[in-house]
Amino acid sequence: MTKSTENPEFHFETALAELETLVETLEQGDLSLEQSLQQFERGVKLTRACQQALKTAEQRVDMLVSETEDSETEPYTGQD
Repeated sequence: MTKSTENPEFHFETALAELETLVETLEQGDLSLEQSLQQFERGVKLTRACQQALKTAEQRVDMLVSETEDSETEPYTGQD
C-alpha cells in the first residue's frame, strides 16, 4: 500500500475531485513552467494513490466474493 491509502485521512472521492480540478487548471495553460511541473507531480501522486485505493478495493471485493462462493448457499426460489 502507498502512504496515501494507509493514511486514515485519505478519501478517494476527495483525491479524485482534486485530480480533476488539477487537470482543468493545467489544461488552461495559465501556469508557469515550474507551477505546471508542481501540479503535474501532485497529479501523478494523486493518480497513484487512487489507483492503489482501487486495487485495494478490488482485492477486498474478490476476497468477499470468494468467501461467499466457498460457503454453502441455497438457491433463491422467491418462496418462504
